Amino acid sequence: MSQKLRITIWNEYRHEKENDFIRSIYPNGLHSAIGEGMGDDFELSYATLDEPEHGLTEEKLNHTDVLIWWGHKAHGEVQDEIVERVQQRVLRGMGLIVLHSGHFSKIFKKLMGTSCDLKWREIGEKERLWVISPGHPITEGLGEYFELEHEEMYGEHFDIPQPDELVLTSWFEGGEVFRSGCCYFRGQGKVFYFRPGHETYPTYYNENVRRVIRNAAKWAAPTVRETPKYGKAPVPLEPVKGDQ
Repeated sequence: MSQKLRITIWNEYRHEKENDFIRSIYPNGLHSAIGEGMGDDFELSYATLDEPEHGLTEEKLNHTDVLIWWGHKAHGEVQDEIVERVQQRVLRGMGLIVLHSGHFSKIFKKLMGTSCDLKWREIGEKERLWVISPGHPITEGLGEYFELEHEEMYGEHFDIPQPDELVLTSWFEGGEVFRSGCCYFRGQGKVFYFRPGHETYPTYYNENVRRVIRNAAKWAAPTVRETPKYGKAPVPLEPVKGDQ
């Protein structure tokens, strides 16, 4: 029996504590709802902003195959030292899934190297997510599209690098479109940005959203291989042709 992937779900866990309406939707926190949707294929653990080291100690990260990140109102409170720690783990092979407003998180902006800014509108409109890469592992089990009846709108231009793979695109009732399922390769690690998940809507109970996150966790799993060797290369035993 193969070992289960070790998933850590990180959440600010502020909105649910401070807002009664949001707490009524996610009584145990967004992180718990995300975890409930993962099923039995993973070994789950959780971390939140107000824990020591934001719950992301060296030991915790060294025992994490894929980190799922949800943040919104307190991006600035995340310590730069912890951001650097997470980045180094990604470059060494840990997967990272960034959800919704995590596009403005320090770790996503650090890995992207851009502002990651966008247009937004919060009126609770329909979002239709189109599968534009039907053969990709992250879209396995989805139809041509799926819909969320009420979500916050994100619109282009989304100031990110061109995705290495784009698997989902959103359309909103207001007419905007958005690159909503973006894959990146950074060092030895894989990064997936997934747009849906505003805290005032029950998005993380939607089965299609949960399927995408499950699929993405498997896609982002570390590749088992030796770490590449960098630096000055050894002199070859035989002279290179033309270098006599």
